[in-house]
Amino acid sequence: MIGFLRGKLVHKAPPFLVLDVNGVGYELEAPMTTFYDLPALNQEIKLHTHLVVREDAHILFGFSAEAERSLFRTLIKVNGVGPKLALTILSGQSAEEFHRCIHDNDTVALVRLPGVGKKTAERLVIEMRDRLPELGDTSTATYENQEGIRSVAVANPKQEAISALCSLGYKPLDASKMVQNISADDKSCEDIIRLALQGAVR
Repeated sequence: MIGFLRGKLVHKAPPFLVLDVNGVGYELEAPMTTFYDLPALNQEIKLHTHLVVREDAHILFGFSAEAERSLFRTLIKVNGVGPKLALTILSGQSAEEFHRCIHDNDTVALVRLPGVGKKTAERLVIEMRDRLPELGDTSTATYENQEGIRSVAVANPKQEAISALCSLGYKPLDASKMVQNISADDKSCEDIIRLALQGAVR
């Protein structure tokens, strides 16, 4: 099992990124909460990782904070929740917001996340309630790569944001509507996704 990777960030296109570790490029998938804190390209970062082995692929997931990885690992233990849906949940809500939903039985907020229907939301509340203590205090989670500069804006950050939202499970039309009223001036792809997701879960 790969516990963490430390290397140079050479590519990022949410939810995918590539880390150059001593000349080996590791492709990872990461939640948007991790992307929000990534430094500029060619900066060194450390990511906590989780490897999912399937018959047709080995998929490596990366997380800025140990608390995020712990929550991811607990989510995929819930019946009907796979790695992709767990990544979507982590992208749409912070760990603190998710904990609040579970403690408050707030299935309405959970259903707003793509791929989470009423039954899945109810199952999350029931099964996660007893598992939350395993996650520790998310308020003390720290990120190990915040000192870098944000990456420069891409040529079409809105289009990249739409593609990223589709990768997270939103339908193309819904993704377009989520970003259409967001000004792209001086905003990175990650900034647009953050604002779009904040609007979607209200």
